[in-house]
Amino acid sequence: MSTILYKHIVFGPIKSRRLGNSLGVNLLPRFGKWCSFDCIYCECGWNRDGREDTVLPTAEEVRTALEYRLKELKADNIPIDTITFSGNGEPTLHPDFEQIIDFTLALRDELYREAVVSVLTNASQTGKESVRRALMKVDNPILKIDSAIEEMVNAIDRPNEEYSLQKTVENIKLFKGEFILQTMFLKGIVDGKEIDCTAPEHCRKWVELVEELSPREVMMYTLDRETPAQGLQKVSVEQMRSIAEPLMKKGIKVQIRG
Repeated sequence: MSTILYKHIVFGPIKSRRLGNSLGVNLLPRFGKWCSFDCIYCECGWNRDGREDTVLPTAEEVRTALEYRLKELKADNIPIDTITFSGNGEPTLHPDFEQIIDFTLALRDELYREAVVSVLTNASQTGKESVRRALMKVDNPILKIDSAIEEMVNAIDRPNEEYSLQKTVENIKLFKGEFILQTMFLKGIVDGKEIDCTAPEHCRKWVELVEELSPREVMMYTLDRETPAQGLQKVSVEQMRSIAEPLMKKGIKVQIRG
């Protein structure tokens, strides 16, 4: 597959399907993926690819790179909708994550007050108080749960450290609805196991979970790029809209991207 890795600490801005004009921040290694999951659909490839690079940028390197790029964009009058932490894996694994969020918010307030700060996270680290505290500070904590069925989470996301869906759900409840829930919808057969995010039982339990968590917004999306696992299929916008219909009828904001 054509793996997408971000070779710089700060990259873009790029046009995001979900977030608009997004300036990316990569807190992970430049030449390899570092993540607590090994998702079958990840555009960064498998964790084993590029594992020889384990060097994280320091907090000071992140601050310097972000401040420089924000000032450069400001001078060129280029708009930014969001400063987005994503990059080559799971950003909340960085040991100085909360410190980095704090100075990012300060830089945003100084240089780009109109921009929001977003974090795309698989929520696996929300059991750590400092990570949870940092995520609660940003405008858009975008927390991922790809299934309300543990077996399906294991098949799609492939956690490579101790992970409990139920514990993650309990940690997310601490956000009291002040977060965005993100879910990938796909189909395929991987390692002989059928994965179908449109299956009635999968959809029913997912809708129940969304109602239980009561996020301020739900982001439903499907495949847009090459995936490390072969044979995966997109789910149509129409199918996702049908799945989300019970939520929308209850007034839950749902964003769907095909």
